Amino acid sequence: MRIKLLLLSLTAFLLSLTVQGQLVYTLNDCIKTSLENNYSLLITRNSEEIARNNFTPGNAGFLPSLDLSGRHSGTLNNSNTNYTDGTESSTSGVFNTTSSAGLTLGLTIFNGFNVQTTYKKLNELKQLGELNTQMTIENLVSNIVSVYSNYVNQVQQLNNLKYALTLSKERLRIDEERYLLGSSSKLNVLQSRVYVNSDSTRLSRQAETVRATQIQLNELMAVEDLARTFFTQDSSISISHDLLYEKLLDETLTNNTSLRIAGTNKVISEYDRKLIASRSYPYLNLSSGYNYNFNTYSSSTTKNQLTNGMNYGLTMGMNLFDGFTQRRSLQNSSIELLNKELRYQEVEQGVRADLLTIYSAYSNYLRLVALEEQNLSTASENLTIAMERYRLGNLSGIDLREVQMSLLEARESLLSVKYQAKLAEISLMLISGRIMEYYK
Repeated sequence: MRIKLLLLSLTAFLLSLTVQGQLVYTLNDCIKTSLENNYSLLITRNSEEIARNNFTPGNAGFLPSLDLSGRHSGTLNNSNTNYTDGTESSTSGVFNTTSSAGLTLGLTIFNGFNVQTTYKKLNELKQLGELNTQMTIENLVSNIVSVYSNYVNQVQQLNNLKYALTLSKERLRIDEERYLLGSSSKLNVLQSRVYVNSDSTRLSRQAETVRATQIQLNELMAVEDLARTFFTQDSSISISHDLLYEKLLDETLTNNTSLRIAGTNKVISEYDRKLIASRSYPYLNLSSGYNYNFNTYSSSTTKNQLTNGMNYGLTMGMNLFDGFTQRRSLQNSSIELLNKELRYQEVEQGVRADLLTIYSAYSNYLRLVALEEQNLSTASENLTIAMERYRLGNLSGIDLREVQMSLLEARESLLSVKYQAKLAEISLMLISGRIMEYYK
């Protein structure tokens, strides 16, 4: 007895170590890991960083330009000269050098509000980069929640099949006992074994589905070891029942990222049109500089010469005619602006339609969940009664199998409806801009 107790204690201890060593994920863990490692998100963030770097006064043209240049050159010449009186002269090895340096300053004083408009456009492009990153994050979180929920659902399906296999094994045990006692035929035992094998096959296939979903979640999190196994803290899918259509509609029209991107693109098109219109204004540029020149002469009355000094100037101009290029560009920009307005209306209409469709499905799934829960309760009660009757010999094997399958299908149907309701909930949270509420 002591040895038996010792073995039981040792087994319990080893099991506790195994559980402690298992990797357990919460939904928050999965989202956090994905936001840190996902490759698509990292690429989008780099693009956002480029747009942020471009938003500077210097890039818009507010700041002056300052250039420094220097040059040193020389000549080495031979010269022969014939005069009209018949005489001639020649020189050789005439070496002259020139050294120069200059500092040039340029500044745009006025360019038809081009600089100010460009700066505003750069700001909108920066915001567009932020919105693109936000959309990538929201889609990624939506995928993580969906796959995480799918994993929980598939594990529940696996447990359901394990329970079905347990029932089939219990039936086989009963039939084998009856056969040994002579109260049942060999045919019933063989049929029960067929059911056990069939349920074992379904269980094995479901285990493969669970594994595939696990790998998919690892891929979204961009972990190094895609094959690593884990467990989730959640053992069932929780569904929010308090989403209201009117509130979701207001939040969608205010926070939907696709709609905000369409609005930003419309503003950028407005700035593009203003930039084209600025070409019709006069421009005024300031230039200034400092020059230094030093020349040396090897064959001259002058040995060397130094020249230095400052210069400045104002340049004013205006385009009078460019072959109607500006007029054509203005017409095209007006059409492009109209297209962006139409695109915004199209996105808004699509978002409204998607919200209405998804919410209708969400409400229907909630009703189906209640019905399937009642159906499962009835099927469980039927199985309890059927198993007792089968033990007493008052129910045939075919009828018992039908009751077992009814319970299995009732559980599968409930799990499926719950998962579909969860997907509808995730879509509503995504479209209304509330998807980050899953990340706590």
